[in-house]
Amino acid sequence: MSTDQKLKWAILVTGWGRNAKDTIEAYAKGSLKNSDIRLLIYQTEPSGALDAAREAGIEALQIIRKDFGSPEEYQQEIIKELKDRDIDYILLLSYKYIVRADMLAAFPDRIINIHPSLFPSFLATTTAIQEALEYGVKISGITTHIIDDKIDEGTILCQEPIRFDEGETFESVYPKFAKTGGKIILDTISLIEKKHNKT
Repeated sequence: MSTDQKLKWAILVTGWGRNAKDTIEAYAKGSLKNSDIRLLIYQTEPSGALDAAREAGIEALQIIRKDFGSPEEYQQEIIKELKDRDIDYILLLSYKYIVRADMLAAFPDRIINIHPSLFPSFLATTTAIQEALEYGVKISGITTHIIDDKIDEGTILCQEPIRFDEGETFESVYPKFAKTGGKIILDTISLIEKKHNKT
């Protein structure tokens, strides 16, 4: 696959971006053979994802939700920037906003989210890890999925289980999620690449 045939990816983050940072650093080390990460859209600083993008020579745009009158206007600006760069796929990594209908229509089945639970458990929440700990589960995990118009639903792409040891706390279990998150994102990108190689 030549450079111009590689899949073009954008990463959207609204937080510090631990998974985004790890993904960009892995990309910079050559972990993705048939994909190019072309753009980071971020909201807040400081940002680990932004630091990694600058180090890797990846274009970064700051687009801030409160600068726009509505969620739709905000995401229309994102759509424009993505379309201008012919982006194929979008990764939502530490992205806190609901993706609206216009953006789903602009990139059908091409927007991928990561969620810190094994679907169908602990959905539609921003505290899935804490809720799993409080519930007392022995195993949780991470799911990547193609998003649709429902929150935390859509086509599952990859899942990785994470075991909770006795007496586990958020502080002790979070590094497991961070490490596993980095792996599952690369696995997910690889899965999408294989799908395109077959077409």
